[in-house]
Amino acid sequence: MNRKTGIFVLAESAIMLALSATLMAVSEFIPWPAWLQGGGISLFGQVPIIVLSYRRGLKVGIPAALLLGVLELIFGLKNFAWVKGIVSYIVVALFDYLIAFGVLGFGGIFRKAKGRLAAKITAGAVFASALRFVCHFLSGITVWSEYTQGNGGFTNIDSLIHGINRGSVIYSVTYNGGYMLPETIITVIGCVALALVLPRELNRFLNSASGDETYRSIR
Repeated sequence: MNRKTGIFVLAESAIMLALSATLMAVSEFIPWPAWLQGGGISLFGQVPIIVLSYRRGLKVGIPAALLLGVLELIFGLKNFAWVKGIVSYIVVALFDYLIAFGVLGFGGIFRKAKGRLAAKITAGAVFASALRFVCHFLSGITVWSEYTQGNGGFTNIDSLIHGINRGSVIYSVTYNGGYMLPETIITVIGCVALALVLPRELNRFLNSASGDETYRSIR
């Protein structure tokens, strides 16, 4: 990658990152159902990062997604008031923010697979969303399981792990699935809409990063 290309990649990453962050911030004003301990639905907030990952690959998509995680961590600092102990803080920071949003960078994992563009980018969106759910789920069965046991928080790894039980699993699946399922559906709708409404333009935009100017039909 030459210097000129590198500058374009950085600029493009910044734009997509800003777009994702803006969509997620604006979505806070939409009257979705309330998730008191964090989490929520965004209006296509994941789509720009997934498109970036598909266009530029995981080496660009993952760092951009991690930066999105940093921004979401900053915006979500108020949620740390619900937990106690350094171990809980670390788990929440990693699995509810940094890693949870960082895995969105895997949205372009199927970019080199055979098949239509619409199918590949949609599969990437589902895969990345599933990884994000797993991260929130792990946080839910450990740190947030205190809401099923009333133990007041965790202060060490041993107490964190031993807090896992049937109740915490049900709680985590219900709580995190409640917003991640709609989030995944909205993300898929966004990716499919782009592929159907702007098929030729999207194909050109995604393939131009690798110098491929071939316009294959994605309908």
